[in-house]
Amino acid sequence: MKTTVEIVDRYKDAIIQIATQTGTGTGFYLKQFDMIVTNNHVVNGNGEVTIAGKQFDKRMSRVWYTDTKHDLAFIQPPEHTNLPDLHLGNYEVLKDGDPVIAIGHPFGLNYTATSGVISKVDRIREGMKFIQIDAAINPGNSGGPLVNMNGEVIGVNTFIIKGGDNLGFALPVNYLRSALQIYNPFKGKAGTRCPACEFLVLAENIDNGKYCPSCGTEVTLPQLPEEEYEPAGTPKLIESILKELGKNVKLAREGVNNWSVKEGSAKINIRYNPENFFVAADAFLCQLPKEAGPIKALYQYLLEENYKNTGLILSCYKENIILNLTIYDLDLTREIGIEKLKMLFIKADAYDDYLKTTFQCTERIEE
Repeated sequence: MKTTVEIVDRYKDAIIQIATQTGTGTGFYLKQFDMIVTNNHVVNGNGEVTIAGKQFDKRMSRVWYTDTKHDLAFIQPPEHTNLPDLHLGNYEVLKDGDPVIAIGHPFGLNYTATSGVISKVDRIREGMKFIQIDAAINPGNSGGPLVNMNGEVIGVNTFIIKGGDNLGFALPVNYLRSALQIYNPFKGKAGTRCPACEFLVLAENIDNGKYCPSCGTEVTLPQLPEEEYEPAGTPKLIESILKELGKNVKLAREGVNNWSVKEGSAKINIRYNPENFFVAADAFLCQLPKEAGPIKALYQYLLEENYKNTGLILSCYKENIILNLTIYDLDLTREIGIEKLKMLFIKADAYDDYLKTTFQCTERIEE
């Protein structure tokens, strides 16, 4: 038996953040199969997704396998990265009341690990067994591992019942192990599992480009889009501005109406709220100094800079120092956006360096 701290410490480097243009989720790396595991609904029909982890920066990665029946997907892991070796557990030995830990780390949320117990080992839904747990699962944690107290993966956190009191469900590890073993001989080839007969469909055996050769059910292989996704309206304008400023918008996307980019040592989160019509860009700079000595002078400096700046506001949130830019969407044009965001990027990087040098502010801790 391991402690919760030991388990979380082991898993934190193997937990993968996953994002598409429509949402975010969690995955985890299995060294034995050299694959990132997540839910099919997390990749959401995309042949390529954004991934990030504690040991590597954001990058695009290929989706190789999808399985709508078991809600599984496998993604290409990053190369030349030494990720921890996680092990699969044994579903057959699980009992109601066993302690478990649900782990996740979606984009935009803190790294989370919630503990609880198995409420029912074999809850049946739509003809399949699921592990019902009372550990809290956030919607963005879909695809993360459910772990026993030996530190073994015993399930994949898959869904919750809205309005339920911590009613979470994980796909048992035996379904995952079976899918990995079926796909493993064909690793590096796009494949999907037929939801009707569970036959593994590949490009080399698919019937007429869209049917399972075993039973004739229509299926779709994970494939790269022929045309790049392009948003509409204000999000389209935001992405055109980011492109003009030299940013990779595919990597910047973090779900619907959210983007994240880096400028030097500063991280800038951009979000558009169509309900209140504002575009907000928050540049997360360094953190407040550990010693109390420079605090008064630091606050004085921040207030003086706010008096000088036009459209930019320096503020503190918890331990973070943030530089904010807010624009009403009807006032946003390509020219204004380029000018304002360029100014934000330049000042964010400059402020970050200056605050650390002058006021002993500390490096921001990446989540």
